[in-house]
Amino acid sequence: MSTFVPASRVSKIRVSPSTAAAARARELKAAGRDIVDMTVGEPDFDTPDNVKAAAHAAIDKGETKYTAVNGTPALRKAIIGDFQRRLNVSYAENEICVGGGAKQILFLALMASVENDAEVIIPAPYWVSYPDMVIANDGKPVIVQCPQEQGFKLTPAALEAAITPKTLWLILNAPSNPTGAAYSKDELTALGEVLLRHPHVFVLCDDIYDQVWFKDEPMTTLVAAVPELKDRIVLANGVSKSYAMTGWRIGYAAGPAALIAAINKLQSQMSSCPSSISQAAAAYALSADQSFVNDSVKVYKERRDYACARLNGVPGLSCLVPDGAFYLFPNCSGVIGKTTPDGKTIENDLDFVLYLLDGVGVAALQGAAYGLSPYFRLSIATSMDMIKAACDRIESAVAALR
Repeated sequence: MSTFVPASRVSKIRVSPSTAAAARARELKAAGRDIVDMTVGEPDFDTPDNVKAAAHAAIDKGETKYTAVNGTPALRKAIIGDFQRRLNVSYAENEICVGGGAKQILFLALMASVENDAEVIIPAPYWVSYPDMVIANDGKPVIVQCPQEQGFKLTPAALEAAITPKTLWLILNAPSNPTGAAYSKDELTALGEVLLRHPHVFVLCDDIYDQVWFKDEPMTTLVAAVPELKDRIVLANGVSKSYAMTGWRIGYAAGPAALIAAINKLQSQMSSCPSSISQAAAAYALSADQSFVNDSVKVYKERRDYACARLNGVPGLSCLVPDGAFYLFPNCSGVIGKTTPDGKTIENDLDFVLYLLDGVGVAALQGAAYGLSPYFRLSIATSMDMIKAACDRIESAVAALR
């Protein structure tokens, strides 16, 4: 009997740690365990009713056929309008691509460009999928540590030091998953000055959380801060996080026409186009009244403030207050080396996360999965009741350590 052997590109990459952690939490719940799941980066809000109504209307009008590879005219127009309105950046329709979620767009951008060990600079902490996406496309991830003392952000000096003749991309995710850290206009300008000296380096700006924003200073992005870089920036976004539309699977990007055309060519051979119904809903969400976004951000901010205050009150833990997104990335260095009630030594952040899961039923993710230890990630895209329960349990778990 023949045995299937996966291609090397499959064996070189991991299953997403966040997906695996969420699956483990579901398995434990199904087995009857009382689990407070803080792993899922998915809004607990339902998709707004008016957005759902727009999808129903599209069905009723018969908008159920294939669309153009790069999205319906209505969606492309809505994307262009959103970028112009919020960020004051202008794009033409041939500079827009649409896919089945921002994750697919990021992968296609790398697939369209990376080969032969081309280097991709990835600031750490990073979203867990970036290094594996690069490896799957025959590139080389170049991880740049961005410690808490730097606000978990890339500095111009660190960027300059990481660039080589083989550097093709810098991936910039802000607000960040897992830290919620974001860059001011001045910080982006300083990074831009470095990039202007290296015209062979492109930038993949993953701005999927840019509307989940807590600071008084307006959110901005690299292409708005340094317009001279526009022909080297892919600005990726989507409706999953801001509009609670994760299952609708619509992501998009704006960028140089030649690169967008390459992404669209790949898309034409992979899935032809995203769902026409989802596109209609996304076009409406981007163009309609934005009160849902504003209201949900207020709720996320309340959750952030409560959870940070609670965690910063736990001896051995500390948590930098994030600028945006809906994650916390607490430092657990103060519990490393301590012993659990059953005699196990906490040697690293993975041990601590497993202790929280097995000991008090809190599902979290270890900082090592995001490229920086000793930390752990909690999602606050869940109810205040769940957040309070998680904080209570974490506090009791830490108190039981010796």
